[in-house]
Amino acid sequence: MNVRSALVILLLSTAFWPLGCARAQPPGAASNRPPPPQTSTTAGPVDADPLVGAVFLGSADLHTCTGSVLDSSTKNLILTAAHCLSSNLPTTFAPGFTEQAGKARWAVDTIYLDPRWVARQDPLADFAVARVSRPDGRSVESVVGKGLTLGAAPIAGTIVKVTGYPLSVGGAPIGCRVGTATAPGGFPSLHCVGLTDGTSGAPWRTDTAVVGLIGGLDGGGCDEKVSYSPPFDGHVADLLHRAEGGGPGDAAPDVFADGC
Repeated sequence: MNVRSALVILLLSTAFWPLGCARAQPPGAASNRPPPPQTSTTAGPVDADPLVGAVFLGSADLHTCTGSVLDSSTKNLILTAAHCLSSNLPTTFAPGFTEQAGKARWAVDTIYLDPRWVARQDPLADFAVARVSRPDGRSVESVVGKGLTLGAAPIAGTIVKVTGYPLSVGGAPIGCRVGTATAPGGFPSLHCVGLTDGTSGAPWRTDTAVVGLIGGLDGGGCDEKVSYSPPFDGHVADLLHRAEGGGPGDAAPDVFADGC
């Protein structure tokens, strides 16, 4: 959904990149994707949320994905899409990112992935929990406040708030509030026009809980009008518990092939 546009730029400085999904289909291309939910809206500028931030993959100032702060016993965990991460590139997270707010970032130290993603990049497991830190030792939750609790996949008709960062150097977040549907294969879906490249990993929120994120089917969707989420279930809860335990993480694949 949202990192392929940065590929040419970053290939100038690195040989590795997790290939995300381009959101627009070629003109006239046939599609066998499920139809979008009936309720739709359009993404627009929103205020920065301290619990949602930009993910920077590589050493450049280009943010390529979105993440959110998780409520955890360690106070230093974030959530994003698995396809947003690579173990061979330095990754940082800037909660509540705006140009005016400065560029304070936490470094991603350890990545935790579902075994299905590591083995075969299963879109049902396109979520990742990462442990972050910064030199002064302050946890991300101590700075932004309590993180989002982890909820279950939304039933059809659930109203969620989505906030994400379009692919950019600088810039501000966009978002929408919209009802969900359920696509074939069990992927939660929503119809919000304008969730462009850069919004992969953006949390789907119901109040203080995160119940999905942009990712899953086709890396979150081949068309920027429709977004998908991997279904949140016991697998993502197990991942959070493993990250809270502080054990060794996983090697994120360097190449992601979406279905677009």
